[in-house]
Amino acid sequence: MTKPQHVPVLLEESLNFLNVREGGVMVDATLGLGGHSEAIARRLGAGGRLICLDRDAQAMELAKARLEELASELGNRMPRVEFVERPFSEIASILESGTLDGLLADLGVSSLQLDEAHRGFSFRQEGPLDMRMDRRGGLTAEQVVNQADEEELANLIYEFGEERRSRRIARAIVRARPISTTAELARVVSAVASPIKRSERGHGEGGRIHPATRTFQALRIRVNDELGEIQALLRAVSGDESLLKRGGRVVMISFHSLEDRLVKDALREAARQGEMEILTRKPVTAGEEEALRNPRARSAKLRAAERFLKR
Repeated sequence: MTKPQHVPVLLEESLNFLNVREGGVMVDATLGLGGHSEAIARRLGAGGRLICLDRDAQAMELAKARLEELASELGNRMPRVEFVERPFSEIASILESGTLDGLLADLGVSSLQLDEAHRGFSFRQEGPLDMRMDRRGGLTAEQVVNQADEEELANLIYEFGEERRSRRIARAIVRARPISTTAELARVVSAVASPIKRSERGHGEGGRIHPATRTFQALRIRVNDELGEIQALLRAVSGDESLLKRGGRVVMISFHSLEDRLVKDALREAARQGEMEILTRKPVTAGEEEALRNPRARSAKLRAAERFLKR
């Protein structure tokens, strides 16, 4: 199997804030194609343990191949690696409290999902409206688009896509139904909404974003219950039953304001409760060189915190 090509976002920053040490117990809650996990494994050493979660079976298969190749390279310096094909919202049922030295979550959609047309995540390629990270069940984006009433569509596009033109877009979608492909949906949205200036989304000056970007984001979040997943993960690393040891660290990378707001608010509340110390007063973002090399990094925001016991 060909080694998957993947550029992990904010890699060095993630490793530094995680404070990965030999013999530690770490979780990569969003394995994806394994870029972050490979780097963590190199630092953990033979006595370490790395638990890798992902609900995307295709990504899991590719990441396993990547880490098997690393094991061949490292030999007896390779840590123990465990693969768990489940959503990260279920992590509290997998591990006991006080287990982890660190947890990393690189939130959002992976490059694998975006790049493969048959997964239906991107409007840039013709494909079925699917968008499920776990393809074993659950609603598809096609079902949401064609079965939700106009008001429900408008509300989810507004709430999850932060799209001010949500009512106009929902009306156009209902009139055009049935819609079965990504290209069809993109055309419907483009007919009633103009491109978005990049500066409106905090990505810097110049250029425009496709008018369907926010609608696709909203559908993806709805299909995968992404915000609910994040809230469950945040609960698992805070409170009296936190999975983190004393001194354990959590690092979370978000890609849009809804994700970042959940992370920021949860970490601040944990700090107010005397459970955590926030390590990032402001979110860490990619430098100019990384943003040029990896466009996905432009919108990434990293926040980190360290757990300590209540006094």
